[in-house]
Amino acid sequence: MKNKKIINSFKYAFEGIITAFKAERNMKIHIIIMLLVIVAGFIFKISIIEWFVCILLFSMVIASELFNTAIETVVDMVMPEKNDKAKIAKDISAGAVLVVAIGAAIIGLIIFIPKIW
Repeated sequence: MKNKKIINSFKYAFEGIITAFKAERNMKIHIIIMLLVIVAGFIFKISIIEWFVCILLFSMVIASELFNTAIETVVDMVMPEKNDKAKIAKDISAGAVLVVAIGAAIIGLIIFIPKIW
């Protein structure tokens, strides 16, 4: 019984990721960039530590986009009409994703620019 609950938890989590990928343009962009970075990592033979950093950053960006999608969905559900506070919540959530993505991009440049030169 307990194993079935764990399996269902993973099933629902993967369903959430797939739903976000299908519904959210920015999630598709993040995944495409992640795949490009993985290819670049193999081409430029980044170190194991650099792989760890990239994987951690992939996780942070994707997770922040998932949180943003969840927050926006809940806000839309409880406040379907225009509302200033709902807009603030959604804008702040989107801003958090932007902060994480910019940080990841800067670190990616720090890793890859020396290898390209």
